[in-house]
Amino acid sequence: MSRLFKKFQEEILPALKNKHKDRNVMQLPVLKKIVIHMGIAEAAKDKSILQAVTNELMLLSGQKPVVTKAKKAISNFKLREGQPIGLKVTLRGKRMYDFFDRFCNIVCPRIRDFRGFPQKGDGMGNLSIGLEDQQAFPEINLDEVKKTQGMNITFVTTAQQEEDCIELLEQLGFPFKEEKSPS
Repeated sequence: MSRLFKKFQEEILPALKNKHKDRNVMQLPVLKKIVIHMGIAEAAKDKSILQAVTNELMLLSGQKPVVTKAKKAISNFKLREGQPIGLKVTLRGKRMYDFFDRFCNIVCPRIRDFRGFPQKGDGMGNLSIGLEDQQAFPEINLDEVKKTQGMNITFVTTAQQEEDCIELLEQLGFPFKEEKSPS
């Protein structure tokens, strides 16, 4: 059992039950999955970039990414149908909690000029953030990085409202920006 999942079971879930006494246990928000996505437009020109980025995403997530391909050809973007345009990984269970723990406690402090992420979700109980550089992850060897690559990370919860999602992620230890109180 991962350290964060144990904390969730023993501390966070009972605290949520006490706060939301009007709700059933099944209505309490839970972290469902984490989706990591990298767009790779350069893969059309250089096939070695696709392999390098695949290896990097495999290192930081712990499982092999799926190559996403273009559904339609778009001539203005020099895009052909079936051409690889991205990579994605969906983390669930123990890997999800391990990644979340590493992301909040190791990766976020290593991000340059990091002040926290904004408390703004998609309104449906999910939070998406974007990172400009994959080099903040300690698993990646900086000498082997050919090109800096950004990524999108989506934290999907079972919360129905944005406030419940933010509250859950805050209790799990997600680094949000400090809300400035009006003076």
